[in-house]
Amino acid sequence: MVPLLLVLLLALVLFGAGFAVKALWWIAVIVFVVWLLGFLVRPKGGTGRWYRW
Repeated sequence: MVPLLLVLLLALVLFGAGFAVKALWWIAVIVFVVWLLGFLVRPKGGTGRWYRW
């Protein structure tokens, strides 16, 4: 019974890690696109960027 529980726990942890990694990839892609837009989009009145960092 214990080995079965360990295998199920391992499968659950690996599934959760896989989902988290996939979610982090999507977040990284969104942040990269926003960062890239910061170089392409300029405000009307100047040479600065639309973000303040």
